[in-house]
Order: sequence, then C-alpha cells, then structure tokens
Amino acid sequence: MKKICIVGGGSWGSAMAVHLGRQKISANLWIRESEIYEEAVQTRMNKTFLPQIIFPSSVSFFNDLEKALRDTQAIFIAVPSRFCREIYTKIAPFLDSEQYIVSLTKGIEEESLKRMSEVMEEVFSAPSHSRIAVLSGPSFAREVAESHPTAVVISSKNLETAKKIQSLVSSLYFRAYSSDDIVGVELAGACKNVIAISTGISDSFGFGSNSMAGLVTRGLAEMIRLGVSLGARQETYAGLAGIGDLVLTCTGKLSRNRFVGGELGKGKSVKEIISGMKMIAEGITTTLSVHQLAQRENVEMPICEQVYYVLYQGKDPKKAFRDLMSRELKDEYRSLKGDKNEV
Repeated sequence: MKKICIVGGGSWGSAMAVHLGRQKISANLWIRESEIYEEAVQTRMNKTFLPQIIFPSSVSFFNDLEKALRDTQAIFIAVPSRFCREIYTKIAPFLDSEQYIVSLTKGIEEESLKRMSEVMEEVFSAPSHSRIAVLSGPSFAREVAESHPTAVVISSKNLETAKKIQSLVSSLYFRAYSSDDIVGVELAGACKNVIAISTGISDSFGFGSNSMAGLVTRGLAEMIRLGVSLGARQETYAGLAGIGDLVLTCTGKLSRNRFVGGELGKGKSVKEIISGMKMIAEGITTTLSVHQLAQRENVEMPICEQVYYVLYQGKDPKKAFRDLMSRELKDEYRSLKGDKNEV
C-alpha cells in the first residue's frame, strides 16, 4: 500500500502515524482539534497527546477529513468509542469499497452495546464489510512511538483482510498476528479496561501483588464468560487481545484506566477525575456497557459489577472489595467450562 490515512490525532492515532511513517509509508493524519493540527504543521509534534515525539517526514497533517482520505488504500480509525458512529458517518460518503478500514478503538458503543466493527457494518455499505478489521493487544501508544518491541493482533471476519493489515503494520519492533475471532478480540480489548480500574483501586489501598494477581486472573474469567456468551472463542483470551492486554492495562504505569481506579480509591469523584485528564479513559463508559451486556446475557461478572457500583452508584470502594472477598465460595474451574453463572 502506498498511502494510508489515520483518523484521530490523539495519542494512539499519532503513535500509529509515527510507526507507519517510519516504515516509509505515506501517512495522512487527520486531526480534529485545530490547535493541535496547527501545532503539528508548525513543529511536526503533538505536544498535547504525544510530547517529545517527532513525526517522520512521510506523515502529512490534515484538518479536512475528505482530503485526508483521498487516494488512500487503508484507513486506521483511532477515536474514542463515543465518537465513532459520528466519525464513521462522516467517512462513509468518501469511502472506496477497495479501501481497508481498521478500528483502533477499544470500547463498546453506549446504548446500542455494539462493538465498533458492528457499528461500521451498520454505517458502511456492504461491499466494504469484508475489508473491516480491528487492531488490538498490549500496546501503549508512547511505547510504540518510542519503538519498544510490541506484539498485537489484527482480526477480521475475512482472514485475508487480517493478513493484509498484518503485513502492512509489521516491522522489526512491531509484530502483528492474525485472527478471525473479531468478536473475542474486540470484547477483550474493551472489558480489560474495567478490570484495570479495579486494580487501580487496589493499588490505592496499598494492596500488593497477591491482590493484583487475583483481580487479573478472576477478571480474565469474567471476560471469557461474557465473550463466549456473545460468540467469541475462549482461546482468544489466552492471546494478545486477552491476557496480554489485560496484564498491560492492569499493571502498566501508562494505563489511564488503572489511574482512574487509583483516583477513585483516594476518594475522588468521577467528575473530578475526568476534569483532570487530557485523554479519555474508555473504561469509565465501558463499565456501564459491560454491566448492561452482563445483565442482558445473564452472565455473572462480580469484579465488573463492583466497579460499576463504585463508578455509577457511589459505592465506597473499600466496601466493594469487602463484598468481593466475602462472596459465596465457588469451584474455580466450573466458571471456565460453560456455566456462565459459576464464578
């Protein structure tokens, strides 16, 4: 592919532009915020979302979406889930049925409870559906921009599409794997953010590695139960989009969702936390969506449920932890053998 477009000038969109630009791919980066766009044009940096990183010369900046999309072979969309349908709708009139479309968003649409690829299929015409893919896995934007070795997974219903994008994005320090379990990859990428909020709360209480390991392990079991109930394959959760991204988001210092949990544990309100953040933590809205999905599917997700109570019902985080630890005792493995209500 000679030219691609990245839609979204936040940290992840900017990092992907830097990465692909370093592969000598001509990359058009569309930036919505006029001040960030002007800064990028003048300094070749995004000091707001990706400070100290200089864009390669092969990256061009656009504030006009139609011009950014023109003559490109692939479109990478890196915007928060709450804005995705709006952006997809704006892209649709200019979309060529030969273009590949790759979601970089790890979230679930509010109210509809749809994954981003499902929203794309609603907005984009049928000829484009076989060229829809998602990129997920343990990949902090800053570390990608700094060329830290990173492994991700590309998933699509059409495995040929996944392999095409896999080949496009892979490099010596950015290794991509392919998958056709788009349901599992997307749900894992969204749900892990909720578990990361719980580990941030745990950190704020001074709890140690035992607590972290317990939350990650039992959180993974919850993610599997919900995913399998919605058509995902269990083995996907043993891979990069599952346990890989879960461990990163729950333990990494750059995790926004873990940060949110830490602030909640200190007694701050959601409004206070959001007002002090430049970037969106998807886990806040995803918690509500996961709670609603779990209720709809009759899947028991106790950790996600307690995060929901803390975020949306003002429950004391310490009481949430006490309630988790004092639940009825269970058999560990039944929860991974198809009984979605055994936890």
